[in-house]
Amino acid sequence: MKGVILAGGKGTRLYPLTKITNKHLLPIYDKPMIYYPIQALVDAGIRDILIVTGGGYAGDFLQLLGNGRQFGLTSLNYTYQEGEGGIADALSLAEHFADGQKICVILGDNIIEKDIAGAVSDFRKQESGARILLKEVHDPERFGVAEILKGNVVNIEEKPKQPKSNYAVTGIYMYDATVFDKVKTLEPSSRGELEITDVNNAYIRERSLAFSFLEGWWTDAGTFDSLLRASNLVSQSRQKAE
Repeated sequence: MKGVILAGGKGTRLYPLTKITNKHLLPIYDKPMIYYPIQALVDAGIRDILIVTGGGYAGDFLQLLGNGRQFGLTSLNYTYQEGEGGIADALSLAEHFADGQKICVILGDNIIEKDIAGAVSDFRKQESGARILLKEVHDPERFGVAEILKGNVVNIEEKPKQPKSNYAVTGIYMYDATVFDKVKTLEPSSRGELEITDVNNAYIRERSLAFSFLEGWWTDAGTFDSLLRASNLVSQSRQKAE
């Protein structure tokens, strides 16, 4: 299985920090943000990774990460997203890299406490389809929310005013090779973007979307508050481990 990290966008919610660098290169406690999704994939046994980036500082990733040998990667690849077409648009750029294999996709600003090795192992055994990771949250209206019925996800609603559950869809997705065909059928949302929720719902309609629950804490780091929260959570975890 191959790994894809989506690290594009302009990071406007973190301006002026992002005036001179990509959001995913900002520090989370003692490491650049991009280190965390890379390590999450490595800990799950994935050694072939593509970073999808964009904006004016894409070259900084190469300067920081090089060929990925410091993480024990077999290969570290890069591609460039022009504009801000959404998560699914960024994912479409990974089709050549995937080369028909299953992929594990992580949003570059998602920071997790535990590893995802178990979920990745389950997806490796899954014949086809997709797998998402869910996390129970107190504010589901901020996220894509999974409606679960009889042990199956039957629908995902993006930022619902009246959530059907408290289970948020985290920014970790696993797909078979048909994901790229699904992306090609999408229409832009009201935000003018190709939405990853529409991709996941396409798998639901095929009855081929499975899910796992994410253990430990999970946060994004796309705002000033969540950037601080992510740093504090990592710091606390390090202290507990010592």
